[in-house]
Amino acid sequence: MATDKNHQDRANNHLDVEHDAVFLQKVNGGTGPATSPSQPTDVPERGFRRTVHNFTPSWFIITMSTGICAILLKQMPPPYDADWLRILADVFFVFNISLFLLFSVITVIRYIWYPHIWHRVVRHPHQSLFLACFPVGLATIINMIALVCAPAWGQGWAVFAWVLWWIVLVLALGTCFHLTFTIMTHRRHDLGEMSALYLIPIVAVVIVATSGSLVATAIPGRENKLWTLYISYILWGLGSPLSWIILTLYFLRLATYTPLKREVIVSLLLPIGPLGLEGFSLITLSKVAQELFLEVHAFPHSSPEAGSIITSVSILLGLLFWGFALVWFVIAVMMLAVSGGFPFNMGWWGFIFPVGVFTLLTGALGTSLESKFMKILTCILTAICIVMWLVVAAGTIYRSFTMEMFYSPCLGTNLYAKGRAGAAERQAEGKSTGAAKNGADEEAINPSETTMVAQDSEEAKLR
Repeated sequence: MATDKNHQDRANNHLDVEHDAVFLQKVNGGTGPATSPSQPTDVPERGFRRTVHNFTPSWFIITMSTGICAILLKQMPPPYDADWLRILADVFFVFNISLFLLFSVITVIRYIWYPHIWHRVVRHPHQSLFLACFPVGLATIINMIALVCAPAWGQGWAVFAWVLWWIVLVLALGTCFHLTFTIMTHRRHDLGEMSALYLIPIVAVVIVATSGSLVATAIPGRENKLWTLYISYILWGLGSPLSWIILTLYFLRLATYTPLKREVIVSLLLPIGPLGLEGFSLITLSKVAQELFLEVHAFPHSSPEAGSIITSVSILLGLLFWGFALVWFVIAVMMLAVSGGFPFNMGWWGFIFPVGVFTLLTGALGTSLESKFMKILTCILTAICIVMWLVVAAGTIYRSFTMEMFYSPCLGTNLYAKGRAGAAERQAEGKSTGAAKNGADEEAINPSETTMVAQDSEEAKLR
């Protein structure tokens, strides 16, 4: 039996090399020899070049988590907003800028040294979704510039944050539309391959709306503020309904297919992210709208109380989003508690950002409703986020030195091709269980194989 397994692994590895060679030949326009990434000249075995070669976009999850910790410490509700917390927020802010610049430099070097990797990342059905981590990480920096630098050093920093906001807006829209394109062009054989990672590009759009509310309070000019507010509401309307569609599909996947494996169970917390951001965005945008509508007639036929009405409705909707996010939070905690432990990987950073934005919504509701319970809960959740950040950062640093964290699933491995090769081999040996349901052709994978391939794929992409 072990001999058969080794034979199958060698066959699958050979198929991967052929697939990658054909892929690179297409990228090069179909001319010239196809260089496989399995060759020593393309895949360095050690040193800085190996680090650069395997530096995936998922590393920007670290900047997302670090940035949300800085914002949490800066946005602590009174009377718990101590001076030392503001100082700690500034430390996280500076450290986040350093990480973002470092990761950006390594990313640029990666695509300069290995230009063909960019095409493979963009076309990969899962790794391409992590590209949205870049604008989300940059958005957290913009938020802190509007909260810290603009009040302290003048409107020049506010204008700088506004310029960065427009850049992030373009990047977030690009990743969001690419998500839709990827889903429609890379069709799955089974809903079991559905992943919560589809929510990351949605978070990118919604967090730009949140940043717009913070930037609008700092930039000069009523017209600039008003247009920033309008565009932020449009972005909220673009991202929020799409996230509800993804959440519905993800809930169906969890309810009707096999449970998530321990290696990817941390993704259960990801649905909290867009829900928390959507509620927090509505509340922050409504505060800006209330101030602007008193100064300018944004709607020609509206009453002077329009801003107050929008604020009241936004707070009520924020409560609804908080309740829906709480459902996912409790379910995720229960499933994590009974999972029996799970290995450390890059997915652990997915603990912090979703819980962080849920905490932001909790704090905004506590301040708006003058709820002591919400304010105390905000302090508790903030402390949990900081402790999780320290634990995950320690594990990441250790495994970075051992090179365990540097792994790129889209290079040299095609799990879907492996699944098709395994199914074809079993059919050739007479062990096929028949054609897949719904009239799939003879090359289709049966449901059990699809589930296995999907789980292996999720393991790889979260390493």
